[in-house]
Amino acid sequence: MAENKIIGQGNADFDWDALALDGYSLVQRSEYSDRYEKTLTSINEKEVVEGTVIAITKREVVINIGYKSEGVVPVGEFRYNPELKVGDKVDVFVEVQEDRFGQLIISHKTARMHKAWIHVNDVLRTGEIITGYVKCRTKGGLIVDVFGIEAFLPGSQIDVKPIRDYDVYVGKNMEFKVVKINQEFRNVVVSHKALIEAELEEQKKTIISGLEKGQVLEGTVKNITSYGVFIDLGGVDGLIHITDLSWGRVNHPDEILELDQKLNVVILDFDDDKKRIALGLKQLQPHPWDALNADLKVGDKVSGKVVVMADYGAFVEIAAGVEGLIHVSEMSWSQHLRSAQDFISVGDTVDAIILTLDREERKMSLGIKQLMPDPWENIESKYTVASKHLAKVRNFTNFGVFVELEEGVDGLIHISDLSWQKKIKHPSEFCKVGDEMDVVVLEIDRENRRISLGHKQLEENPWDVFETIFGEGSIHQGTIIENKDKSGIVALPYGVEGICPSKHLRKEDGTNAKVEETLDFKVIEFNKESKKIVVSHTRLFEEGDDKAPVSAKASSSKKPAGNGNSTAQAVKNLNQNTEKSTLGDLDALSALKAKMEKGE
Repeated sequence: MAENKIIGQGNADFDWDALALDGYSLVQRSEYSDRYEKTLTSINEKEVVEGTVIAITKREVVINIGYKSEGVVPVGEFRYNPELKVGDKVDVFVEVQEDRFGQLIISHKTARMHKAWIHVNDVLRTGEIITGYVKCRTKGGLIVDVFGIEAFLPGSQIDVKPIRDYDVYVGKNMEFKVVKINQEFRNVVVSHKALIEAELEEQKKTIISGLEKGQVLEGTVKNITSYGVFIDLGGVDGLIHITDLSWGRVNHPDEILELDQKLNVVILDFDDDKKRIALGLKQLQPHPWDALNADLKVGDKVSGKVVVMADYGAFVEIAAGVEGLIHVSEMSWSQHLRSAQDFISVGDTVDAIILTLDREERKMSLGIKQLMPDPWENIESKYTVASKHLAKVRNFTNFGVFVELEEGVDGLIHISDLSWQKKIKHPSEFCKVGDEMDVVVLEIDRENRRISLGHKQLEENPWDVFETIFGEGSIHQGTIIENKDKSGIVALPYGVEGICPSKHLRKEDGTNAKVEETLDFKVIEFNKESKKIVVSHTRLFEEGDDKAPVSAKASSSKKPAGNGNSTAQAVKNLNQNTEKSTLGDLDALSALKAKMEKGE
């Protein structure tokens, strides 16, 4: 009971700290704790330290960094190093010294990235050559693993020559130089081309120093463009212009050469710095004109392929590198201006006659129409004077109409030969281009290849008839249709118009006749050559003339000169008839009137 009481009450003077359950005193424990702390490595968060692998499982790698507890790293972070084993030294990045469970958190991947970024910046500064692993292809280039950092290798920096297949580099180790770093986005750009250029620079100096015009070198096709081909001469590039590829026509250089093809070229020219080198390929072969058949002469027939078209003509290749021009004027006997494309096209094979041949200037002109008969050879027999033909209107001039009788045979209808009655100011008032019209041959000039044609000559000249009807002194009924130039225009029978001067428009009551007024008029002048009839109303009452229309009195006036044709003679006979009938009542003149109106 006494013991229980003592225990229950306790002892306020008891020294609990002096009690050492593990057999160590408090002083000893403090001493040993200090010693343990000194054995631990001093580490800070967010820094890279070195550790030792102490265990490897399927999922984790245990690493001792000399701290109170070991760190654990996923085994996937060492995938790049399949030879990892216990005891290896590795770098790790301290994320957290102790989490809420007292566990040390470290990362080997972050440590590699951190260390690699420092390393890659040093490499950019020093220009050191490094080795990287090409992981994959991306847009515009390749992705390269450098010290664990993904760097970009542009396609233009892979090699000095254009690369067409990036995939051949994937999965390979290559040497690079770091050429650019973006610190903000931590982007790294590397170049393999920079290494090659450095090696080629010495070769380039050696090649350039020995360049001479006319020198023949071996090269490799590096690039093909529409205007020429770039040749790699072993570190130095030269250009073969498209015109120096072949003596013949070349539409595109890829018709002759292909990429990576090796060939001999000749140096044509270069600038003072020898940076631009002009090369030639065709110059290594003899000129085709030198091999042209020596017996070929003007007048010979040749065959060739149309290689180039122009509005003015076509170039025909009769042998590789030997071309002749067929001018459009030599494609047809026609004199109408046309385009060469109307006759032939590129790729056509044509026969032609040599018109001119200049071997020194290496020029040749050809003709196609010479293979066809000249339509002017027998022109007089085919188009005799006074013969009638059908022609097609081609074009106009102020003085007439040009018509085509057949291919190569054109003729001119003068404006005065279009119509007997109509006063035509411009041929376009009478017809239009493309119309077909009947013509009669008036004159042929074979030497100058000219034919004069007429259209009005297909009909009798109505003025021969009018001369018998509208003789001076004859009286006719007419209607004033217009006042013009101080004169009145009077519509007379048969579609004829007369001119009545203003002073001759005065009527018997003293007033002047007005437009649309119908009166009797007396012919005071008739001019067949100028197709002019002058009439007067005033003369009817001033001279006391009978106002009756055409009568025996009128018909007995001045006798006109006829042309002997049947129509004119019929009118003469009718005028001699004493019966006072109006001209419109006679059948023969009615027919004439209808014919004239049809002509109008």
